[in-house]
Amino acid sequence: MPQSAFLRPALSAPMVQALDAALGALPEVPSCLAVALSGGADSAMLAVHAAAYARERGLELHCFHIHHGLQAPADRWRAHVHDLAQGLRLPCHSLRVQVTGAANDGMESAARDARYRAFSQLAAVTGVQHLLLAHHRNDQAETVLLRLLRGAGPTGLAAMAPSMRRDGLTYLRPWLDIARADILAQATAFEAATGWAPVHDPTNADDTYTRAAVRERLVPDLDERWPGWQATLLRHARQSAEVAQILDEVAAQDFAGLDPGEDGRSFLLALWRLLSTARQALVLRYWLGRLGQRMPTDARLQDLMRQLRTLHALGHDRQMQVKHGAAVIRCTRGRVMLDVPAVPQNELLEKR
Repeated sequence: MPQSAFLRPALSAPMVQALDAALGALPEVPSCLAVALSGGADSAMLAVHAAAYARERGLELHCFHIHHGLQAPADRWRAHVHDLAQGLRLPCHSLRVQVTGAANDGMESAARDARYRAFSQLAAVTGVQHLLLAHHRNDQAETVLLRLLRGAGPTGLAAMAPSMRRDGLTYLRPWLDIARADILAQATAFEAATGWAPVHDPTNADDTYTRAAVRERLVPDLDERWPGWQATLLRHARQSAEVAQILDEVAAQDFAGLDPGEDGRSFLLALWRLLSTARQALVLRYWLGRLGQRMPTDARLQDLMRQLRTLHALGHDRQMQVKHGAAVIRCTRGRVMLDVPAVPQNELLEKR
């Protein structure tokens, strides 16, 4: 593979500008950051553009690759990712995770949770505090549609934020306004110049998984019938994000009045019950969100609220345990708390 083609690739000006805007929006541009690199076209092109950006500005850039162990060619994908990083002259860190969960959507959720835990571990090892993710406009539109179908509520329709904090790490999504077709065009040009081709995960087209079903079944019909549907949903997402910011300020004030624990994982049931029904729901969503948990569907949230209302005020009459993803919500001695199981030890596979 020609080394010069890796180090001087043809770059997309809008993609570079989006990357520059995302990092420029931070209080201070970090001297060290990482890119999540699965080996697919999206993350590979983000790594290519980020590498050029980092070289130009003298930044330290790492690649983080998570080996889920769920696909037969996963070992080959890992080696392929390291080949790209080597061509870009970037250090690449691989971590193998243990994914346990139910089939299909449950496995999707479990894999995502395991991936974020692994990112946190790799960040601790490398000293990275900012991680780039390659989500794009198509991903964002699909997310809004999925959350709408799942009844995630008005704040849930804000979908993926350009930046978020989780487990002490800042995640940046600079390409939420970039169309996937443009990313694929870049990947094709990069392959022609270097011979390096992105990997293809078959689960992305397996419609037994919910997101893939939306992508394979709904999106083609929407594209044909309503060509501008993605732009419409993205506008809704931006408007929902503005509403969510206001509601977050209200929820933060309410949560502060619930006698929260020092780690933010618990609050006083009796004080929660003094809130209006709407603000009870709002503060529960806020509480789960600040702890890095998925937003519950409306049905699950209503069931949780029903159980909290029927408990004895001091939580002694029975042992309430509500499963939420890998975590458990319970009430003991009048305090509602979130328990997260111990994280299994992952295996650092390789660094080059």
